[in-house]
Amino acid sequence: MPRRAMPRTAAQNGRIKSAATKQRVDRDKKSSAEAELSRANILAVATEEFSAKGLSGGRVDEIAERTHTSKRMIYYYFGSKEGLYEAVLEKCYANVRQIDTSLDLESMPPENALRQLVRVTFDFHNTDPDFVRLVMNENIHKGAHIGQVSSIKARAKAVVTMLQGLIDRGVAAKVFRPDLDPVELHMTISALCFYNVSNRYTFGRVFQRDMSSPGELARRRETVVDIVERWCRADR
Repeated sequence: MPRRAMPRTAAQNGRIKSAATKQRVDRDKKSSAEAELSRANILAVATEEFSAKGLSGGRVDEIAERTHTSKRMIYYYFGSKEGLYEAVLEKCYANVRQIDTSLDLESMPPENALRQLVRVTFDFHNTDPDFVRLVMNENIHKGAHIGQVSSIKARAKAVVTMLQGLIDRGVAAKVFRPDLDPVELHMTISALCFYNVSNRYTFGRVFQRDMSSPGELARRRETVVDIVERWCRADR
């Protein structure tokens, strides 16, 4: 005669439920990590696609093929082609703003802090030409999509606050002129750093200079640093 199974105790039931809960949590964590990895991969490939071909020329089919996923999954993550494009813009601008947060400008004298900020900004543009191309493409669309990304506006406000603090320190130390505008300063730094990437091929062909060579980059980098600092100096 078969032995009848003994009923589980409350403690045993509790352990079983706890184990089942842990397995479910582990599965959810793994699924979430895989989804985040897949999303990051899609963004990286979409950045290359959109920077090379723009929003209209970029193809979601191509992005799906290169990421070994499907259009349906891409639309699940980002909603639409435009949503993916806006996510790419947001990611690229977030990378720019990491420059500001990674520098300990407060610990440097204001003129040194300004020079370091310009150097790092210049280097970023030259090591991430996709960002420059995306900005150029977005200007073709008259900024229609960047205006939809609220986090970019918040980051812009943060960089203006940072620059205003740097200006205030420089004015207090009597090394910067008091009429500097932080937005104007940001525009000047961005424009000078941007040009070396956006126009390097046309400029290089016209003037027979390889603007991406180490020597030209180093020379232009320090020229841009000097231009910005002299423009800000109180004794200019």
